[in-house]
Amino acid sequence: MNTIDKSLQQILIVSLTPYFLDKGFLWFEENLQEMLSVRATQNFFEDNIIFLQKDHSIKFSEFINKLDQMGYEKVFKISDPGEFSQRGGIIDVFPVNMQNAVRLDFLGNEVDNITVLGEKINFEKTREVLKKKLKSQKIFADLKGVKSGDCLVHLDHGVGKFIGIENNYYILEYAENDKLYVPLELERKLSRYVGFTDPKISRLGSSLWQKTKRAIKESVEKMAKELLALYAQKEVAQRVAYTEDRELENQFKETFPFQETPDQIQTIEDIKQDLAKTRPMDRIVCGDVGFGKTEVAMRTALMAVANNRQTALVCPTTILANQHYNNFKKRFYKLPVKIAELSGLQTESEQKKILKDLAEGRIDIIIGTHRIFSNDVVFKNLQLLIIDDEQKFGVKQKEKLRQLKSSLDVLSLSATPIPRTIYLALSSLKSISLIQTPPQGRQAVKIEVLPYSTKAIKKIINTELARKGQIYFLHNKIQTIEAKVKELQKLCPKSKISLIHGRMQEKNLIEAMNSFQTGKTNLLVATTIIENGLDIENVNTIIIEDATKLGLSQAHQIRGRVGRSSTKSYAYFMFKDKNMTIDAKERLKALEDAQELGSGYRIAIKDLELRGAGNILGKEQSGSINKVGLNLYSQMLSEAIEKFK
Repeated sequence: MNTIDKSLQQILIVSLTPYFLDKGFLWFEENLQEMLSVRATQNFFEDNIIFLQKDHSIKFSEFINKLDQMGYEKVFKISDPGEFSQRGGIIDVFPVNMQNAVRLDFLGNEVDNITVLGEKINFEKTREVLKKKLKSQKIFADLKGVKSGDCLVHLDHGVGKFIGIENNYYILEYAENDKLYVPLELERKLSRYVGFTDPKISRLGSSLWQKTKRAIKESVEKMAKELLALYAQKEVAQRVAYTEDRELENQFKETFPFQETPDQIQTIEDIKQDLAKTRPMDRIVCGDVGFGKTEVAMRTALMAVANNRQTALVCPTTILANQHYNNFKKRFYKLPVKIAELSGLQTESEQKKILKDLAEGRIDIIIGTHRIFSNDVVFKNLQLLIIDDEQKFGVKQKEKLRQLKSSLDVLSLSATPIPRTIYLALSSLKSISLIQTPPQGRQAVKIEVLPYSTKAIKKIINTELARKGQIYFLHNKIQTIEAKVKELQKLCPKSKISLIHGRMQEKNLIEAMNSFQTGKTNLLVATTIIENGLDIENVNTIIIEDATKLGLSQAHQIRGRVGRSSTKSYAYFMFKDKNMTIDAKERLKALEDAQELGSGYRIAIKDLELRGAGNILGKEQSGSINKVGLNLYSQMLSEAIEKFK
């Protein structure tokens, strides 16, 4: 930034807090004296403002430290409000309460000169960008469950090793035993290091990190412009805004047998705000298995019905479609809402009738498998598309339904979003809602990783049967699954076994599931067909026969089949090969580390780490991600997109 030939006698610098970010530009001039006078009695103003005067003294090191504590980001060269840079005794800073940046020349501890820098900025627009920046920093921080030895990235100082928390400070260790103490209230300046190689840990105070950050920021901004051009076409589509029917919503809400979690309430509010606009919704709801995504989908479908618009709910399997159909019928039974199911379960004549009713608008909500994508399916007024377990559908399949109508509202539900979706969501091209609060009374599933043993299997099954519970047993080979049933029957004679796999006729499949759901059988031997959305409260033990063959997200998804009530649940991940690959060991370790409720989101990020980002962002981005970590990279991309928007 160029200096302007204008010197100041004094300057006020305020912190990056919502309190100040909500104030207009003139407010700071009008209230300057009042703020200065209450500093002595009110800690908030003492901690959150710096007032400097030309030729007055202030301890230089304390000034730098306070800028950091007030949330300012240290950069190589300033360009935006909320940043500062240092070259010797010269500090360039862009206060969030000013329209220009300023340069401070220090002589020792004395302020020798205060000079205005650069062009004036649009104060109000910049405020909004800063608010979003603070919000995105909080999202990307996510330090829950961080352990000693984990690598964290500090916004101003780079990658360090987390040692622990002492006296309300995070302690990070850098090269040559340098230590950094970060106050808990500045947690948003930290993020987990997620990368594809071991990170380089440098010395504190070196300029290398600022230069690295600057180079990556430039490449990220170039990429942001390209991405915005791609998504601009989607922004053009318009539709009539939804209107709220509070009476209908309250009537439906009263039949919900549980207390909504705060995250559910916030997600429903996010969706309402999306639908109140004329731009179509494209939102992903990311919530751990059993955390109430289906209820959110139902409330959204109700909003579409109240506005005389049709909804399509698409599921990856017949079992899941059938389960959703039954659940929707139960919840909507008091309301004049017509719900139909479309999958391989209906006869040809039943399907013809459903298709006719759908085309003529007599069906409000259609629930089905990929059968809904077929060419003979015609809607009268489709407006809402809900995709459950969206990672199971290919891009082409999803785009096919979107193309029916450019103004279609899309709600995607996922327990472990595919890395591409995480990346798009976090980079603010998709809207994301996180449901991370477990329902009341829910307990975390106890996870055990152990070598395969028939003795252990017998004990696990008999223990669960003794407490009148049910068990899933995952055997992922169709060719040998019947032999496995016989083996288990012999091992545990008290068990009553059902069997399901993907090559069974759909009617037989649903029959076997119904036997299990109604308690006629108590042990279900299955392939990975069970990973999608099954919700049976009495099943509280799952045994995975060879967990090394599963991907991380898939293993987590399958683990979520148990623990859907207040009963203590168990997931046993067995391995047969003692000489397993490093990747397989990493996957099993990640599952063991993710014992607490709501860990699906972090599992998905770990999955991204193990798979590599080459195929998501392009090979050329992997190097940049390794230098700053995926979280900070995504944060920078998110901020760049907001800036150019």
